[in-house]
Parts: sequence; C-alpha cells; structure tokens
Amino acid sequence: MVGGVLLCLALVATVAAPVNAGRAELPLAGRIIVIDAGHQLGNRNYPAQINALVPAGGFSKPCNTTGTATNAGYPEATFTFRVTMRLRKRLERLGARVILTRTTNRDDRWGPCVDRRGRRGNKVGADLKISIHADGGPASGRGFHVIAPTNRAPWTDDIFRPSRRLARTVRTALEDKGLVRANYIAGGDGLDFRGDLATLNLADIPTVMVELGNMRNAGDAARMTSVAGRRLYARALARAVRHYLER
Repeated sequence: MVGGVLLCLALVATVAAPVNAGRAELPLAGRIIVIDAGHQLGNRNYPAQINALVPAGGFSKPCNTTGTATNAGYPEATFTFRVTMRLRKRLERLGARVILTRTTNRDDRWGPCVDRRGRRGNKVGADLKISIHADGGPASGRGFHVIAPTNRAPWTDDIFRPSRRLARTVRTALEDKGLVRANYIAGGDGLDFRGDLATLNLADIPTVMVELGNMRNAGDAARMTSVAGRRLYARALARAVRHYLER
C-alpha cells in the first residue's frame, strides 16, 4: 500500500510541474499595469463635480472633462473604455495584474478626477500606466500622438526618462500596426511633452497618455467605431507594454 501511495504522489508531482512551470513562463507574470480609460460617459450630466478644482502637480485643474466625440456622436469615453477592456484581457492573458482607473462606462457616473487617475498605481508600485484617449482636432488632421511628462522637479523628474522611453515604445508599436503619426501636432514625430496634465504630473511610475486618433477625422473615426479598429489599438498597446517591460 505504501508503494501505491508513493506512486500516486509521483504522478501528481509529474502532472503539476508543467502547469506551474507554464504559469511562471507567462511573459508579464508578476507585472502590474495601470490602464486609464479617459473620461466617463456621464461626465456631461455632472457639471458641478467635473468642474471642481483638484490638485494637478503644483497647480489646480478641473476634476475632469466630457471628452470629445465623432461627428456622428460616438463618445470618446465609450471608445477609450472599449479599447481598455480589450487591452486588459490581452495583458491578463500574458500574466499581468491590471488595475483600471474606472470600471464602468455609464451615464449615471462621473469621474474619477484627474488627480486620482494620476496617482493610481503609485502605492502598489505598478510597472507603468497608459492613459487612453482620442483627440478632437481639425477634420483634416489624422493620426495618433503619444504624450509624456516634461522634466518638472519635484513632480516628474523621477519618471521623465522612463516615460519618454515608454512613449517611444508605444509610438513604434502603433506604427508597426499600420497607424500613422498625427499630421497636425507640432514636430510631426508623434510625440508631445506636456507639464500641464495631472494624469502625468502626479504619477510616480512611468506614464504616458496616448491620443489614438482624431475623432473628427472621417478615417480615424471609422476605425475607432469598428470592432476591428478597437482590436487593432488594443493589440498595439499590449505589444508596447510587453516590449517596454522586456527590455
């Protein structure tokens, strides 16, 4: 009987070993990623709340905004949320723990404010944060751009360099999927550096904000409102996260 028990234990160990090994081999195992889906669908219904001033990194700004929309009325908040949900699934399949700044997209909700978005992930030492947005630029303008923090002591001097590297990695990943740099942003290199955004200023982890396209442009809007287009954005961003963390 003792021999039978030992044989069973050996079989269990043999079966369990590959399963545990497989989990350990997931490329983003142990990583913590924050995804910030810009705005909230119901922000327009709560003007007092979203116009209240909050800390933004040495100055104050309104809690949030309504975001933009396509000419046909498809909201930025809905677009960013749907891309975020797809991106979360991809990152979790790669083994990452994903933290969201908002988990709903509803007309009866508002916020969270930009100061809370900015600090999200700091306490748990997340590896990085990506804030997902869409622009409302001129109709003739198209393409994406990635925003990273400027070097502002004592706010972003600690994350300026890794955030810049993250921004370049995101840019490359989007271009690899056939997306083009914005043709209406100064410089034309698809990168923008700003010191006026709480989402960037209050972060203690590498952080970027990506404007995935211009909702006022017919071509960009067509991609954003399609399932295939949102899948493309999520795939590109997941690839960027993986490449950044594997370096």
